Amino acid sequence: MRLCMCVCVCVFLHCVVCPDKIPGLQPWTPGFSEAHHVTIGYGRKVLLISSATVHSIEIVNGGKLVIADTNRPILLRTKHILIGNNGELHIGSPDCPYKGNLTISLYGRSDDSDVEHSYFGRKYIGVGTGGTLEIHGEKTLSWTFLNKTLHPGEGNENSYHFERSWGNRGIIVHVVDSKTGEVLQSDRFDTYRSKDESRRLAQYVEDVKDGQILAMVVNDEGSNNLEDSAKKALSKLGSRHFHRLGFRYLSLSLSLSLFLSLPLQIFGFLYVLELADEPQGWRPGHQLVVASTDYSMHQAEEFSVLPCPTCNTSTRKPAFQHMGEMVDGVDMRAEVALLNRNILIQGEVEPACYGSESCKFFTFDTFGGHLKHGFKAVHIQGVEFVHMGQQSMGHYPVHFHMNGNVDQRGGYDPPTYVKDLSIHHTFSRCVTIHGSSGLLVKDVVGYDALGHCFFTEDGPEERNTFDHCLGLLIKAGTLLPSDRDSKMCRGITDGAYPGYVARPRQDCSATSTFWIANPNNNLVDCAAAGSEETGFWFIFHHVPTGPSEGMYSPGTTEHTPMGRFINNRAHSNYRAGMILDNGVKTTEANAKDKRPFLSLVGARYGPHQDADPLKPRVPALIHHFVAYKNQDHGAWLRGGDVWLDDCQFADNGIGLTLASGGTFPDDDGSKQEVKNSLFVGESENTGMPEPDRRIWGPGGVDHRGRTLPRGVDFPIRGMQIYDGPINVQNCTFRKYVSLEGRHTSAFGFRLNNSWQSCPNNNVTDITFDSITSRVFFGEPGPWFSSMQMDGDKTTIFHDVDGSVSEYPGAFLVKEDNWLLRHPNCIDVPDWRGAICSGHYAQIYIQARNPASLNLRMVKDEYPDRPLELVGALGKRNQYQQYQPVVMLAKSYTVHWDKPAPAEITVWLINFNRNDWITIGFCYPKGTTFSIISDIHNRLTKETRKTGTFIKTAQRDKISHMLLFLKVQAHNQKDDFSFCSAKGCERVKIKAVIPRGSAPSDCMTEAYPKYAEVPVVNVPMPKKLPRSRLVKMDLNGLFVMISSIYFLTHFPQCSSAQFPVNGKKIYQSEDGVHLTVLDGHSGQVLEKKGFRNAVLMGIPAQIENYISSLKNE
Repeated sequence: MRLCMCVCVCVFLHCVVCPDKIPGLQPWTPGFSEAHHVTIGYGRKVLLISSATVHSIEIVNGGKLVIADTNRPILLRTKHILIGNNGELHIGSPDCPYKGNLTISLYGRSDDSDVEHSYFGRKYIGVGTGGTLEIHGEKTLSWTFLNKTLHPGEGNENSYHFERSWGNRGIIVHVVDSKTGEVLQSDRFDTYRSKDESRRLAQYVEDVKDGQILAMVVNDEGSNNLEDSAKKALSKLGSRHFHRLGFRYLSLSLSLSLFLSLPLQIFGFLYVLELADEPQGWRPGHQLVVASTDYSMHQAEEFSVLPCPTCNTSTRKPAFQHMGEMVDGVDMRAEVALLNRNILIQGEVEPACYGSESCKFFTFDTFGGHLKHGFKAVHIQGVEFVHMGQQSMGHYPVHFHMNGNVDQRGGYDPPTYVKDLSIHHTFSRCVTIHGSSGLLVKDVVGYDALGHCFFTEDGPEERNTFDHCLGLLIKAGTLLPSDRDSKMCRGITDGAYPGYVARPRQDCSATSTFWIANPNNNLVDCAAAGSEETGFWFIFHHVPTGPSEGMYSPGTTEHTPMGRFINNRAHSNYRAGMILDNGVKTTEANAKDKRPFLSLVGARYGPHQDADPLKPRVPALIHHFVAYKNQDHGAWLRGGDVWLDDCQFADNGIGLTLASGGTFPDDDGSKQEVKNSLFVGESENTGMPEPDRRIWGPGGVDHRGRTLPRGVDFPIRGMQIYDGPINVQNCTFRKYVSLEGRHTSAFGFRLNNSWQSCPNNNVTDITFDSITSRVFFGEPGPWFSSMQMDGDKTTIFHDVDGSVSEYPGAFLVKEDNWLLRHPNCIDVPDWRGAICSGHYAQIYIQARNPASLNLRMVKDEYPDRPLELVGALGKRNQYQQYQPVVMLAKSYTVHWDKPAPAEITVWLINFNRNDWITIGFCYPKGTTFSIISDIHNRLTKETRKTGTFIKTAQRDKISHMLLFLKVQAHNQKDDFSFCSAKGCERVKIKAVIPRGSAPSDCMTEAYPKYAEVPVVNVPMPKKLPRSRLVKMDLNGLFVMISSIYFLTHFPQCSSAQFPVNGKKIYQSEDGVHLTVLDGHSGQVLEKKGFRNAVLMGIPAQIENYISSLKNE
């Protein structure tokens, strides 16, 4: 029997219905009347099918407005759109993006007579409680990277590039086809040697056909016999320069002059942009912005996309260079962003600023539109926002205000997001998140904005994700002190207490592309490509402010673990690529603190599990961060545990500074580290001069002209060691090259530093490539000042494996700090330091009554080499603190410039069990003492007494006496803490000092009586054998080309010169001169000069000479 079975297969297809095709929508054509107040409510559902102008639109009580997706552009003009309870506005959907061209234009002036909404204000799209806003434009590539460098004034498609070669003196001419850029003919006219050549040039110019391009440069010299006939011929073609041609004019700048014999519209500067990604949705007529890849954010440039069958092209001659490649191992590719979308929301503005306080600072109208949410559902994608935001609080282009959790935690399915937005030429921020958490901000471009661009406001904003967002050209605004520049900070004193005097760099001046008020937010694949101050700034609100008041307990954000921070980049910022530091003032101004509310203040970040300081510490992880061309810092990061891995720092004034998480004794220590990272001092991205040339000068390995971060003499540093402890491991330092008058080093120290320095700053597995100075401790002079602050004198770090000093386990110390030295230390004059061995720790001396004294500390082994300390705090402080680093198992004495303080507390820092020193404090004769030893627990604030001493013996009947203490630790220190888990061990001395006592200086009584013979407790390590050195410092052949250009920037030099091991070698004759040095000893082996008179043959002669040198 045959059994037949019938199998039925059912296929269910998801049918996408576009919002404007849903049945039941009523076609709507409201017409054009600015007096027409529209209300869509009570279940009414309408479809806008044509352009319209109305006064306002309110969608409430089940009303629904859908915009028709038509072939005809739609322009909707209105003063505001209010989406109220159960109201809906739909433009496309996620599965059916809007394909037409829609513009929503918000009009109105700030001085209109209309009554403004109590919550939304004026000129807005507002989504109230229970409202729904769905906007979904066409999907586009929001931004990508340039994959081939754009050079200023050059094209790469049907364009012409002049390449000059050596050996051709005079005026060199190319005739170029205006359509293809092909060189049709070329010639050279030696107008230096012969007037006949000048006449031949004049005839040559006359013979050039109309429509062709004449390109000329001058090589070496072309003015000596250039006659008027040639100058006139060139002037007819539009030249404005040849009548001023002088000796060697243009010979250094190599600029290209194009002289057109008639106006040409066919020949343009046409560029094919080679991009990292397929430019989906980029069309002819669209505007692009290419980010700066130099120090100035103002080198960002806009271009228009042109028709091209097989490529994406843009037109307009670039004024600046934009990198499109890896440079010295660092990804410096310029970001390229699309500014246009097929849905445009814009604010209509007046031609100039009017009737506003902001007119003191801006010439243009800053009263744009804004979009604010308090909603049932909001999803926005594929929208362009232009002229949005207002210079008033709460009115921003895209604003999520007090929405709580907007993801699944808050019941939102799908979670709330904004994607693929272009927000440009705005008047107040880009995207603001206030009291809202869980928002996804993805593929958003913010360009040319006032105030913080991507802005989290009060502190409770958590779990928000900024994914592949770009901000560039972010300028100062007036709203908050942190938004303001120096002029605004001084000019806006609202909220300040009478008598307030602004300090802009301390109170204000923090404009940032990403302003993150709670560390528990995610930043992935984002770029901060140019801000007036900082790229990424993590700031801390000790308590939440404004409408967020009471949403978390005091200090929570300072202990909250950081969210994901992966693959972000920052460049072309003034202050820093990234800052993790500071807080905002959360109290109103008063007589004690006159600063306005929300001014910048100090804060300390120490992340712990669950934001609970009693639970284990949690590191803040920063992975693959790229920071280049930031004028001050690549990154300044202060925190208890901040770990960087696989990062890149290049062309920053200072690459990276890791600052400790707090102030001892309130800080529990930290473990800060940077691993597997690259530091580049001066890369091959030399930039180009700005008109004022303030930061242009010689630099780099070849001393070529280049943009500089701060000035021609600014001491560029890679890793700046501040307080610590830090760990630098498996990092490469490349191209840190000093010049005469400018100290550059791979490792450096914070300038003008009054703070502590930690002996547990560990450095290991370091590689150097093209370095002239591995370390520089500083010296008195420009930028370093007098080097008399406490931190300037106590710098130290531990070279664990000898990869810096070549002595494994050695410590590098400042050369004149004899508290840390012994007889076998090795001086390194170029570093202004010494290589030493030993066991080191710190003591923290806290002095009261008075707190204004200077301290002199002397090591008994070197009584003639005291260390003078003035204290880390101001002289008017209630107490003073001194934090010298000491060599353990040694004896010291302490002296004062006035009678000794009545109260002294000595804390032991970085002492392990049984570590000790002996220290004698100088007091006037007749002083009586009360001495207590105890252990202080930082977290519980509990103190446990361990000993009491009442009587002390006076050693001699002298005018002064020394109170000797042997301070020894009895508990083992935690690995990365200053003290043990039980607390910090300390000794407290209270003294009753006789009135009228002289300064407590016991030097004459103490020495030579207590002087000791210097002893090396820890032998110096053996130097690494050459076979184990990973050494790529600059050595071997040193070639320097003398130039007037160098002397222009260093006028103190009367002739070309360069130093070798501290000895200057001079060359006063004209021409090109080569000096050959022994790469190890610096001995001059030979010299060779090439005079200008034989310039034509110089390149070949130099090449032959260098080829003949033996590499021994």
